[in-house]
Amino acid sequence: MRVDKWLWVVRLFKSRTKAADACKKGNVKLLESKLKPSSLISVDDTITLHKNGFNLAFKINKLIPKRVSATLAEPCYSNLTPEDELNKFKSWYIGKSPAERREKGAGRPTKRERRELEQHKDEIYLDDWFNDSPI
Repeated sequence: MRVDKWLWVVRLFKSRTKAADACKKGNVKLLESKLKPSSLISVDDTITLHKNGFNLAFKINKLIPKRVSATLAEPCYSNLTPEDELNKFKSWYIGKSPAERREKGAGRPTKRERRELEQHKDEIYLDDWFNDSPI
């Protein structure tokens, strides 16, 4: 099976084009050799993938011909990513707040409401930044 197709089928990339582009850039490797999008892979191969600044490693357990849901795709690979790389992702993700929510039916914020919200966010950010700095 082609590597770009497998990466797309098991949902490691949103589109096959993005998977092929990652291969062309040299971000997908098999045994330290860069893979072309058309490179063939087989069961028990270990692929390393550089995606969004993280180095991920996967062992191929199963080759499936069609794209399936994430729950069905999960048994097709084993995540062999080192623990320090997973911690790097967790530390990057901490502090990311969810999007603001408005009451149902309230519509978009007015210009005045948006400015007040941005001012409030800036105050919180600056307070946290100055309180955490070792001065």
